[in-house]
Amino acid sequence: MVAFGGIAVETVVIYPNVFHDVPASLAESMEFFVVTGPADFFPPMGAVTVVASVAALVLAWPERDIRLWAGGSLLSLLLGEFLFSALYFWPRNDIMFEEGAAVHSAEVLRQTALEFETGHWGRLAMSAMTATLAFTGLWRLHRSRALAAVAPAEGAS
Repeated sequence: MVAFGGIAVETVVIYPNVFHDVPASLAESMEFFVVTGPADFFPPMGAVTVVASVAALVLAWPERDIRLWAGGSLLSLLLGEFLFSALYFWPRNDIMFEEGAAVHSAEVLRQTALEFETGHWGRLAMSAMTATLAFTGLWRLHRSRALAAVAPAEGAS
């Protein structure tokens, strides 16, 4: 759920600035992100998210219904966010932010930026699905524990 928040902020705050006037805005972004940027935040955040998701699945394993939600969230995270990012976004990041105008024409940079922005909506949707599955599993776990706590109290009356 936290990773989804990070991607949502990136979508609303960072991307409009990065992609508003390609290729000039890409060059400005590279100058701005000299000290730190999204590439410094999202890989470690992604690793922590995967570890936390695996831990949640392990801890939820005894609860069959919760296991399915936690497993679905982990699968969505690995396929829809990590694998998709590695295969689709990382090469485009290299074109736009590593190689840039020194290697590519303005038209190639514009096309790559358009592909990146278009694909990003799919990544945002997958991130929303991952967060929704995780939240649903957490909510169901809370609900089942609350009902289990109430059931013995009702039997005692």
